[in-house]
Amino acid sequence: MTHSTSPERSAGAATLAVNVPGLLLFLALLAASLPVFWIGFASLAAAWSTAEYSHGPLIPLISLYLFLREQRRMPVSDAAPRRRWPGLVVIAAALFVAVVGNMMRVPDIVTYAFIFWVSGVVLTIFGWDRGRRHQLPVFHLVFMLPLPQMLYWKLTIFLQWVSSALGVWFVSLAGVAVFLEGNVIDLGVYKLQVAEACSGLRYLFPILSFSYLFAILYRGPLWHKLVLLLSAAPLTVLMNSVRIGIIGILVDRYGIEQAEGFLHFFEGWVIFLLCVAILFAMAMILQRLTPKPMPLSEAIDLDFQGFGGIFARILAIRPAVALALAVALTGAASLGWHTLPAPPSEAPDRDPLLLYPRQIGAWQSYTIDLEPEVEKVLGADDYVNAFYQTPDAASVVSFFVAWYDKQTEGQGIHSPEVCLPTGGWEVFSLTEVPVDMTGTEYGRFTANRAVIQKGLQKQLVYYWFEGRGKRVANDFRAKLSVLRDSLVIGRTDGALVRYVSPIEPGETEADAEARIMGFMRQSLGALPRFVPF
Repeated sequence: MTHSTSPERSAGAATLAVNVPGLLLFLALLAASLPVFWIGFASLAAAWSTAEYSHGPLIPLISLYLFLREQRRMPVSDAAPRRRWPGLVVIAAALFVAVVGNMMRVPDIVTYAFIFWVSGVVLTIFGWDRGRRHQLPVFHLVFMLPLPQMLYWKLTIFLQWVSSALGVWFVSLAGVAVFLEGNVIDLGVYKLQVAEACSGLRYLFPILSFSYLFAILYRGPLWHKLVLLLSAAPLTVLMNSVRIGIIGILVDRYGIEQAEGFLHFFEGWVIFLLCVAILFAMAMILQRLTPKPMPLSEAIDLDFQGFGGIFARILAIRPAVALALAVALTGAASLGWHTLPAPPSEAPDRDPLLLYPRQIGAWQSYTIDLEPEVEKVLGADDYVNAFYQTPDAASVVSFFVAWYDKQTEGQGIHSPEVCLPTGGWEVFSLTEVPVDMTGTEYGRFTANRAVIQKGLQKQLVYYWFEGRGKRVANDFRAKLSVLRDSLVIGRTDGALVRYVSPIEPGETEADAEARIMGFMRQSLGALPRFVPF
């Protein structure tokens, strides 16, 4: 941003004249962006209300600080910015992505498009030569965004496993007899569930953001900055594992009640502050490795002087054709995206899963409701959890279907890989296999076949993702199918279908498989009433 009169060139010290046309153009640009990015902003507000992303509102403020800091180091120029067209190209591309995200009703796509739009606005206002130097503060905005749901669950699974394994190792170092089953820490009398909230994600995101900021502000060699930046993730996982280990020791020594108090005290900001303290300690150690070490107070650039004057430069922004074109592009996207021809859409006519047949041939069933916290994590609009058995069968077959009306607006199916470890089950094997239902309308399709184990217990699992006439085994391909169908047919409904049967003592996997396949062949015929094509 520049101004027409600059009697004083020192950062933030100049007396700036208000440039009304330029300021009005800039405000019009901000106003024009609201409709096209609105579902993204609403999604951010909802995400920021959760523990994992509660740091989100701080990220734009930190990005603004980084931006003002860079402005202070660069003198104000009376020359008009050059090569603004790359910014307009970035703005146009970002708006295209945002429009597609709106048509799909996927807020995550819209929020990422917004960051690219901000990048384009910076390039348009400052020109390519200077604007590209201000992209680090823009990139920092990524830390305010929630992870895509599928990546969130995959990362949760991994961090739960790592935290559980390291936590058990810390407990064993204290001489406590401990055993790990999935994400359940078995202490004998007590069992601790390393649930989603204990994965460490709520510490990981703010620590990654802080380490990024810390690396930028740190005055030292590039390799120092890389060490500080790359150490954030393992440091967070380690501290979360220490927390789990201490909880395990307290449970073993003093009982579950006292450990619960420690659990609430030693989470959230306590973990965050400990990680920050360790990062500062690492910076001090790195400084001692340099030929001319500086005190930490000098090694970290935290000077806020002159920021008020620098921020006031927005009042003196000059009008430009490129800025007017940015307003026009953004306004056109906001006004026009919803006027595009909508994909054909019909709400699927289906029966509630409560009416799924309780007797199928000789198979009789009973149902069990999920625990409230499990239902909340599942997030399904409808589900059935039934157990079928024939009088002469060695064991039951569990039949589970979770139905989702929409999978692009904060909801969506997550793989059973997420749920199995939380019950203490470990995935012994998992492969995609062909399923032959020739003679039924299902024909041949591909499903996931898993063997899960908890202690000496084993179960065989078959599951796939179904909806809109498709059956997909891979969760990533299933998500891509949802996005494609949201544009083509305007539908994002779908279901998870799962069959499970125990491998009883004296049985083989083939015995359990024959039991599942026999029931699957009889039961799938009724499914289209509840999971429509």
